[in-house]
Amino acid sequence: MKSKKLISLILIIALVGLMVYTAFFGLGTDTVGVESVADSMKLGLDIQGGVVLEYEAITDLEGEELRKELDGTKAVMSTRIDSKGLMEPKITVNYDKKRIRVEMPGVSDVNEAAEFIGTTAKLTFHKVLEGETVSGADVKAGLVTIDSFEGVEIMDGGSIKDSGSRFSQTTSYVGYVVDLELDKDGAKAFEETTLEFVKRESGEGQIAIAVDGIVISAPSADQVISSGDCYISNMTQEDAINLSLQIKSGALPLELKEVQSSLIGPTLGQDALQSSINAAKIGFLLVVIFMIAYYRVPGMIASIALVLYSTIILFTMIGLQATLTLPGVAGIVLGVGMAVDANVVIFERLKEELRNGKTVRASIKSGFKRAMRTIMDANITTLIAAVVLYSFGEGPIKGFATTLGIGIVASMFTAVVFTRTLLVNVDALGLIKNRKYFGA
Repeated sequence: MKSKKLISLILIIALVGLMVYTAFFGLGTDTVGVESVADSMKLGLDIQGGVVLEYEAITDLEGEELRKELDGTKAVMSTRIDSKGLMEPKITVNYDKKRIRVEMPGVSDVNEAAEFIGTTAKLTFHKVLEGETVSGADVKAGLVTIDSFEGVEIMDGGSIKDSGSRFSQTTSYVGYVVDLELDKDGAKAFEETTLEFVKRESGEGQIAIAVDGIVISAPSADQVISSGDCYISNMTQEDAINLSLQIKSGALPLELKEVQSSLIGPTLGQDALQSSINAAKIGFLLVVIFMIAYYRVPGMIASIALVLYSTIILFTMIGLQATLTLPGVAGIVLGVGMAVDANVVIFERLKEELRNGKTVRASIKSGFKRAMRTIMDANITTLIAAVVLYSFGEGPIKGFATTLGIGIVASMFTAVVFTRTLLVNVDALGLIKNRKYFGA
């Protein structure tokens, strides 16, 4: 029985050690494995710096129509940023003020960011008239404009519901294509245009796709498209991906006016982060010293639990792809205090039971049972506060609420489950029989 408890205790401590090692140094190779926390954690704007842009919509829309257009504009902005390969932006919408705020960590040029995010590029589709031809080579070189050929606009980007690229393999074609999903108006326009094409002497025609008057593609059609779903073929993988992104992010639903732009340097954030980390290290060390000096063996176990608590929080944030901000660091440090608080309540109950003459095993059982209600009340009320902050807060407030909420759940697990398991195993081994080593 004792050998099983000893093996269990060793495995638990080894697992904690492995998690700590992985957090600091990663595990595995460069191609397969787990990266360290430093390499995996997404840092917020206040830590690594970046660009902040704020726009106001110029529109008379109100109510649900306004919300729909602002949400659509937000989606287009997100697509534009993603197409640049930038870190995931933080885009928030203030429906009352008709404003959209964009935060982009890691970006250093305000003007360039404003140009590709907020410009009201117009996506249009044009019917190339019979007898006219748009050269694919000239299109690829960016030399064709809608004024350079005879054409009629058949619809704008508002009729595109979705666009995507994929590899297609059929009996008639093998290669990459761009799928287009059209709304009712767009489907009607395509049907009328392609019907005209098949009636021509050549049996086909071209539809030129333009962004701000520059033609980005001019595919041919030789059959009637009436379903609202179609695709553009004869493309390389790179061309298909780029065209799909250009079509999806071509036009903003609303006209926007830039009301604020600012560049946040990374120096201040990095200094503040380093100061916060140093403070957390010192605080953590002082807590460990106090717990061991005052509670002896339970204090040592609580210290191991705190190490596990910290690694759980960091790995959970990485798993949820949460962004670490300076208020988030404060939430982690606060969570450490809450985790210690739960252990203090339990250990004080345990000491009371030992002073009343109970055995160590009975004291552990009774101490945890008596402390549970107090711990649950304290943590549930704090968790409610974290949920409220996350639901109604913005920016740094959400970062604080996220780490605080994760910390509450992690502290409950480490204090109630992990600490108790280690205490029971230590007692079962019979290595420590003197009550003074349990703080009594």
